[in-house]
Amino acid sequence: MSILNAIQEKMNSLHLKERALAEFLLEKPQQVVQMTITELAGQSGSSTATISRFCKTFHSQNFPEFKRKLATELVQQTSTPNQYQDIVAGNPLQDIVTAITANHLRSLTDTTQLLDLNQLRLAIDALHNASRIDLYGIATSGIVAQDFFHKLIRIGKAAAVFSDPHLQLTSASSLTSKDVAVGISYSGETPETIHALRCAAEQGATTLSITRFGTNTLADGASIRLFTSSAEVGMRRGDMASRMAQLHVVDILFIGLVSEHFEQYVPRLEASFQTIKLYTSKEERKPR
Repeated sequence: MSILNAIQEKMNSLHLKERALAEFLLEKPQQVVQMTITELAGQSGSSTATISRFCKTFHSQNFPEFKRKLATELVQQTSTPNQYQDIVAGNPLQDIVTAITANHLRSLTDTTQLLDLNQLRLAIDALHNASRIDLYGIATSGIVAQDFFHKLIRIGKAAAVFSDPHLQLTSASSLTSKDVAVGISYSGETPETIHALRCAAEQGATTLSITRFGTNTLADGASIRLFTSSAEVGMRRGDMASRMAQLHVVDILFIGLVSEHFEQYVPRLEASFQTIKLYTSKEERKPR
């Protein structure tokens, strides 16, 4: 589960009272969703102020919102596997098909539950109003950034994608307050992407992060934060189900953008489709 996994990962960096609260949450999540903030404070040995700060650390505005997210994840346990399945030596092909499908479905479901509609609204508005959009991502996240770039240029947005650290910084340094910079990193701790987004923010650009759920450096430095499932583990961590989750967020942003400004963007989509069709048709490829 994304929230409980994020709490477990953050455990060692929490203050003493927060750690006691986290341990109680991990041990008795089903009970916590039935409690008031006062009841939780009493039973966990913390305070209502500590609980409020704790909820904001894990991207909830207050305790009722945190409970709703936690309750949703607990319900998901009954219909999806409890853990992502890693690569197993000699696994039968049918088991591989089943495992990867389950991993991807779980990742998409978890990510959907984590999406904050207010942050999505801010992201779509920023992308629509942007004079220029920079996309930063390294390795697998760079592939996701490329996918987003392809979508944006089809609707006529002035976008550019960079995986090279020097080019990221060079482009970021020329942004303005009219522009948007998007940093994509599963861990949220990729130094090159952090530096590029920080540079963009220093120029006044709106910054958007897409990272796994939980506290991380990239999200902490972004003005708009979107999160994906954080439960993928194992030797292929960050390359499989998490990639699908990132693409899921990108698709939602793109469709949301086009849907809300249908009359502006759909003709551009059609024009790009017809242009490609014209120049790649069999007739066009025949020698003259």
